[in-house]
Amino acid sequence: MYSYEDRLRVVQLYIRLGKRVGLAIRQLGYPTKNALRSWHREYMQRLELPASYLCSLTYPQGLPTVLNPQSFSDC
Repeated sequence: MYSYEDRLRVVQLYIRLGKRVGLAIRQLGYPTKNALRSWHREYMQRLELPASYLCSLTYPQGLPTVLNPQSFSDC
């Protein structure tokens, strides 16, 4: 889980770099591309990031009988 400051730092860097996901992630070493895009989308909608965030795990096709970490969506 990343702090508010970490998330804000990477979103602002992402914007400064012309929304180039790979460069922002390479420079700071975090987060995943999906997390960064999600944080950016939230930032643009609210012009702010929430102080905390929840990671909702979703199953692609109902509940699996065996929990496999790769069957979850990215947070």
